[in-house]
Amino acid sequence: MEFGAGAWTVKRRGAYANDQGQLSSLVAVTARSNRSKADQDPAEWLPPAADALCRYGAEWTATKLRWGLAADGAERERLLAIVAGCGGTEVEFTPAP
Repeated sequence: MEFGAGAWTVKRRGAYANDQGQLSSLVAVTARSNRSKADQDPAEWLPPAADALCRYGAEWTATKLRWGLAADGAERERLLAIVAGCGGTEVEFTPAP
């Protein structure tokens, strides 16, 4: 399996963009929060509420695992730093169809 969306079909890209098979795939946020995040990964942006970090890190990781997406070094480093302070947070996912 290739790790990345570059080789995905149009159908798979559509499935990813509209994924409703995992509760954490689509999360409602304010327009302001959505604009501040844009297309940045956890190495570049984190939610402003400190109590949301563990959930955000777990959901981001679950989405990466669900869709077979890789994380670059900076992203991985930031996710590991987040999880270090999260105690018993679990990452749950179902592989995408």
